[in-house]
Amino acid sequence: MSGKINRRDFLKVVGVSAIGAAAAGTGHIRAMDGDHGTSTQEGGMDWQTMNEHHQMGIQTFLDNIGKDPIFWRPPMEYTMDGDVKVFDLVVSQIDWETEPGKVFPAFAYNGIVPGPEIRVTEGDRVRINVTNELPDQSTAVHWHGLIVPNNMDGVPFITQPPIDPGMTFTYEFTVRNFGSHMYHSHHNSAEQTTRGLLGAFVVDPLDKSREPEVDGDYTLILNDSALGFTLNGKSFPYTQPIVANLGDRIRIRYMNEGLMIHPMHLHGMPQMVIAKDGFYLPVPYMCDTLNIAPGERYDVVVDCTEPGVWAFHCHILSHAESRDGMFGMVTALVVNE
Repeated sequence: MSGKINRRDFLKVVGVSAIGAAAAGTGHIRAMDGDHGTSTQEGGMDWQTMNEHHQMGIQTFLDNIGKDPIFWRPPMEYTMDGDVKVFDLVVSQIDWETEPGKVFPAFAYNGIVPGPEIRVTEGDRVRINVTNELPDQSTAVHWHGLIVPNNMDGVPFITQPPIDPGMTFTYEFTVRNFGSHMYHSHHNSAEQTTRGLLGAFVVDPLDKSREPEVDGDYTLILNDSALGFTLNGKSFPYTQPIVANLGDRIRIRYMNEGLMIHPMHLHGMPQMVIAKDGFYLPVPYMCDTLNIAPGERYDVVVDCTEPGVWAFHCHILSHAESRDGMFGMVTALVVNE
């Protein structure tokens, strides 16, 4: 990572505002003992301790930059069978660590949460072999947003039998519609999806005339409930920032796989919303906070015009910040000069 990310600037941009927001959002604050200029807060944590906890979280985030090489999922590798792209997904039960010391019993595709990103091109023929190694649950995979034949839609007892433990089911279809889509369990899904059976399915268009030219393309999968509040399977301070250079243009693909809405707020620069649920908008629009409901996908473009480290988080503040500091659905956009 660039040496231009330094502790002083990070705390100046993120830490000070974090402390102020936490103090404003924690309820009644009562001044005590004017001679000493101190204050206490209902709940047993004084302001000095609160400051320390916030600063420790920011420092941990800063120290962790670049240490999670799969946070931004690389596209999944495939093999070719004639003109068919073949992917293999294995469903298993694992322990997943959203941050050190916070481990959850989880379900995973190919051993990671979210599962690997499937990325193909409009018109590709794909075959996806799904093997269920869960010890005591059947499952299935739904291709959320993709236009597929009915028998490939992945809903047990409507379009297919469930994939029982030890069994494999093969999905095969031609990818007809481009855009930012998802794949996830559609069987006991409130448990299976929130516990980790989710992933991104990105389809590049054949006609790229409306595609923005960007210097970076990032997918953020939002999840909640069973594994806590996470971005790409991790909770702050163990999320990773987007790192860009001044003048870069970046694309962010939001995908909400959770049970709650998440208004994603970027400090410092607006987001230009260019697509929803894989469809180009007839007229893009600007915002700094984008509300993303369960199942929705949004594509935004950000022009990195302002140098510094900029907070980037869900603006339901109970998903992002407390007296103990930032947590959950928080990351940052780092713009280097």
